[in-house]
Parts: sequence; C-alpha cells; structure tokens
Amino acid sequence: MSGEKDVTIYDIARALNISAATVSRGLKDHPAISSTTKKKIFEAATNMGYRFNSFASNLRTKRTNTIGIIVPRLNSAFMSDVIAGIEKVANDEGFNLIISQSLETEEKEAKNALTMFNSRVDGLLVSLASGTKGIEHFEPFIRKDVPLIFFDRVQEHEQCVNIVIDNFKAASEITAHLISEGCRKILHISGNQIRNVYKDRFRGYREALAEHGIPFDRDWLIVNDLSPASGIQVAEEVLKMKDLPDALFFANDACAVSCLLALKRMGVKVPGQIAIAGFNNDPSSLIVEPNLTTINYKGFEMGEVAARMLIRYLNKNSELNLPGTIMLRHELLVRASSTRTQA
Repeated sequence: MSGEKDVTIYDIARALNISAATVSRGLKDHPAISSTTKKKIFEAATNMGYRFNSFASNLRTKRTNTIGIIVPRLNSAFMSDVIAGIEKVANDEGFNLIISQSLETEEKEAKNALTMFNSRVDGLLVSLASGTKGIEHFEPFIRKDVPLIFFDRVQEHEQCVNIVIDNFKAASEITAHLISEGCRKILHISGNQIRNVYKDRFRGYREALAEHGIPFDRDWLIVNDLSPASGIQVAEEVLKMKDLPDALFFANDACAVSCLLALKRMGVKVPGQIAIAGFNNDPSSLIVEPNLTTINYKGFEMGEVAARMLIRYLNKNSELNLPGTIMLRHELLVRASSTRTQA
C-alpha cells in the first residue's frame, strides 16, 4: 500500500495560480510578498497538508528552535511541575521541547545527551540522575558553546548555570522544627550522597542536630532510592530497632508518605510515637492522613526561570552569568504529621 505523495510548493502554486517562487517566498515570510498573498499561501498549504521543511530552514538559520530537557524521572510530581513551567515559557517564545528521562542512571543520561546533541537542540536543561558521578557526557555541548543549565540536581562547572533552592537551610529548618516538637532521636532517610540535593539536606540535618546539642549517630542515616517501596522497607526496619526513633525526616515526600501509611498499618501512632517529615510538597502530602510536614519549593517557578534564562540568552537579549547559581525560595510547611506537642 503506497501512501499519498507529499504536497510540494508547485502543487500550492497551481492551486493558487501563482508562481512557485512566490509560494516559496511567502512560506519564508519574505517582505516582498504582500500579507494578503502570504495568508492565502499559508491557508492553502495547511488545507492541502503541506509539510514545512523545518530542516532546510534550520540549516539556513543554524537554529532549530528546540530545547532539550533531561530529567531523572517523568513520573515525579515535582519534575512534572518543572516541565510545565518550561513548556509555558517555551511555547510563548516559539520553542519546541524534546523531553527525556534518565531513569536515575548515568548510562541512560549519557545516551539521552547524545540524542539531544545529534538533534541539534539550541540549549539543554538538565536535572542529573542520582547515579551520575561526572558530566563528561555533556562536554560536546560545552565545547560547541551550546548553553547548558542544570536545575535542582546540579553539578558545578565553570561554563554552566545552576538553579537550586537552599537545600542545606531547608533541611536545617525542618530538623529544627522536629527538635522543637520534642524529638531527639531523628532518623534521616536520604538518597545517593553524590547528588547535591541529598548531600546538602543531610548536611543541614546534621547542622541542626549540632546546634541543639544532639550528637549524630551513624545509624541515624538510611540511604536508599527514596521510592514508595523503600518507604515500606524503612517502616519495617525502624520497628526492628531496639531503640525506637521519635522522628523520621525523609529527603522526599514519596518515600515519607509510603512509610507513614505502613507505620499506621503496623499500629504506630503518627506523630504521637513517631513524627514524620518529608520534602518537596508533593500532592500526596495533603492526601495522606495526617497531612505531611514538608518543604515547599515551586517546580513550576524553577522551570519558568530556567527556560526564560536560556531563551533570553539564545535570543541574544542577555548573557549567562558563568559560572552562576540562582537560589530560589523555599518554605517550611508544618502539618499534623510532626506536631507532637499538639497530638
């Protein structure tokens, strides 16, 4: 079965009874062609199913009007918000997006980066995988002066911009809150300490303990993939401990919510026996009962900031301050899962 032949500028020219040269110029928005004629050409092209040759146009302009995005996972409420923020700005400015996920592995991230490079994206926005140890796979972009912006999960580089929140301060604040609720044996459940977000949250947690004269015990740090399944494992592990902790501070909400529900099923009172806090302010934090204490930082805003900065640079309206770090706001949201003094 053979498909229909592609519509050409000659087909459009015959339909409108004008020259192919006029059609070609009209499709390129040439100033010599009147707006009325251009409108007729574009309407005919659309109605006839003409496919605009963006590839040829890209060769002329050396631009694809495409931005690449690499995130750890697409099934993350936070990353979905970030992408929505990027998409809003990109669409308003006439840019398309190519989106991929690393699935938390450096190998997949490197393959995604190569695909983006070969697709000639104008710029790249990246949140690194938990397992990424280096950023050598992004060097082709850096050598070609293709702008590269890291957000949330970042790595320092003299030719890249990072967009983050103050994870150290946020973790210190949430730990201090748990201490103010009378908690002294606070476990921290974190992710791979290679990543800035988890390393900084752990540092903030330890700093708050030290400021309140609470010695840190190595057994108080649990490192896993912060998945819901790991949350159940944490609940089981905690209940096997001889000395039950009085609080759990998770580096994300997904793992915290799962653990909270598991502990409740096992008969543990939250927050009466164990207070729980998370991080990210995922929608699930307000669905679980009791509602989860967490840190709010706006993924949509982070996406907007990243996209706006990149596009302004691409449009030559501003320079990237290299190297540079943009720190966005965060907010401690105290909810019922940690308010032991009122339980």
